[in-house]
Amino acid sequence: MRSVVIAEPGKLLLEERPLPQPAAGEVRVKVNYASICGSDVHIWHGHNPFARYPRVIGHEFFGVIDATGEGVDPARLGERVAVDPVVSCGHCYPCSVGRPNVCSELQVIGVHHDGGFSEYAVAPARNAYRVPEAIPDKLASLIEPFTIAANICAFLQPKPADVALIFGAGPMGLTAIQALKNVFKVRKVIVADRLPERLAMAQENGADVVLNNSETPLATQLGSEKPTLIIDAACHPAILAEAVALASPAARIGLLGFSGEPCTVTQQSLTSKELSLFTSRLNSQRFPEVIGWLEQKLIQPEKLVTHYMPLSDVEAAMTLFEKDPRSCCKVILSIS
Repeated sequence: MRSVVIAEPGKLLLEERPLPQPAAGEVRVKVNYASICGSDVHIWHGHNPFARYPRVIGHEFFGVIDATGEGVDPARLGERVAVDPVVSCGHCYPCSVGRPNVCSELQVIGVHHDGGFSEYAVAPARNAYRVPEAIPDKLASLIEPFTIAANICAFLQPKPADVALIFGAGPMGLTAIQALKNVFKVRKVIVADRLPERLAMAQENGADVVLNNSETPLATQLGSEKPTLIIDAACHPAILAEAVALASPAARIGLLGFSGEPCTVTQQSLTSKELSLFTSRLNSQRFPEVIGWLEQKLIQPEKLVTHYMPLSDVEAAMTLFEKDPRSCCKVILSIS
């Protein structure tokens, strides 16, 4: 089978590998489509501190179960599935309180285990979620990105009366826009970004107001508007302090960032407004929730997709995703 392997930082290969066999409790998935995420690019360049090499990357993927391991119902053969990349132990403290995404023994498919940029991939059977027929094959790999929005929203508890501000109109920002507007019916969603093309995508995905913060400070553009809910989907260390300054008293702030750079926020700036600060990593079993959103047609993942490319062009696809944010958002690889 063909697999995309990061042999070491900076070295991407499309190589032939043996067909994997599912162990007890696992299924093998014949992968049809997989979408590129920024973390895949980070692993390629050696910027993901959690990755282990060599690694078959890809954690956003969809396919059909074609083999089952011991203990898995063979009736699942032929089932269309999207795979949750979060593999948890089920018995540590985070798992016991419904936070398997920060399991003490966390393993992530495509980071710690081989992933879905491959003709076949194995995963725990419990991580393979059935995809209803109403969800097209070509969009089913995008279930995973929307679970990121679902996870931060579970903390922030959006309400119709909220005025939301999202930093960043990349893929994560766009999923957050759709969740806030279409699922939680937030009254106003404001999006800030430095690229006009990305702001246009934000409008297409439901943003009520878009602000280019490349030159004019957001504080000036917002005027007296005080967001009650803020999501940092841009992940720059300077954003938290700005979000705290812009937030309404009693606002909630959610961080999706993974920057290792320090940022400076005073206790006074947080406590004086009694702000609530939440962080979110991956997803805590949000696949059924997002599949429900798709079944109800509350979200439109097709609005994120700008390119479909074959697996054989994976390096060009990864480069396009990384280097051309003006014209490229989500790139989906056709695997078979």
